[in-house]
Amino acid sequence: MQALIERIRREGENLGRGILKIDSFLNHQVDPALMEAAGEAIAARFADSRPTRILTAEVSGIIPAVMTGRALGNVPAVYARKHKPITMREPVFVDSAPSHTKGSEVMLMVSPEFLSADDRVLIVDDFLATGLTIDALCRIVAAAGATLVGIAAVVEKVFEGGRANLAHWNVPIVALATITDMSEGRIELATMTADG
Repeated sequence: MQALIERIRREGENLGRGILKIDSFLNHQVDPALMEAAGEAIAARFADSRPTRILTAEVSGIIPAVMTGRALGNVPAVYARKHKPITMREPVFVDSAPSHTKGSEVMLMVSPEFLSADDRVLIVDDFLATGLTIDALCRIVAAAGATLVGIAAVVEKVFEGGRANLAHWNVPIVALATITDMSEGRIELATMTADG
């Protein structure tokens, strides 16, 4: 997605340790038009998979997940909570993953009210890095008995190996922008393909 790549080139900051700051349009402040375009791009790739739910993790995945759901014709977006609210009844689907930016383990919880064995689930997140958070979401989908139809990320950092870590789920994995190198302060992006 060329517009996204250009924004990363213009506004992205390499904070070291593989951390990319894109707070000006996704991870703190949100550019609605750019995220709507991202949702449409993801939806176009997965429309034939007929997802009935979009699943993401709290908090930065919510906007692209919602925009994808909207572009797919109002498919509900469910986000895994990191803290259990009093409104979430037991039992819940729970899994954990290490957080790269928080430096600790986070719990991910989804209510069975919003994820069932009848669902066809598309996972959408802001980043695909190591893949460990998305892998935890995939395990939640499996625990619900639902069908995982695909995985999408706004930005993929290929040098962290996430795609390989998720390969065992045997579903399509799509990224709208691919970062190939962040060593020595660089932010190197892959060239767009014809279908990208």
